[in-house]
Amino acid sequence: MFKKPLYGSNVAPACSYCANATPAADGKMVLCRHKGVVSPFFACRKYRYDPLLRVPRRRDLPRYDPKDFTLED
Repeated sequence: MFKKPLYGSNVAPACSYCANATPAADGKMVLCRHKGVVSPFFACRKYRYDPLLRVPRRRDLPRYDPKDFTLED
């Protein structure tokens, strides 16, 4: 009936995934509509969570060799 939240129920606020912020051109800072240029870990009173801005953690994929994809022994 109820779905689990996408990234858990207790997400620490940060401007890097706020609906009012966009990433800056340098990729290190965030442009906030209300505060201007801020750190991606900053959160103001206008913080509004947007789960689509979250970047999932990269999983370590197994390394494959071209021999793994051949039919010959």
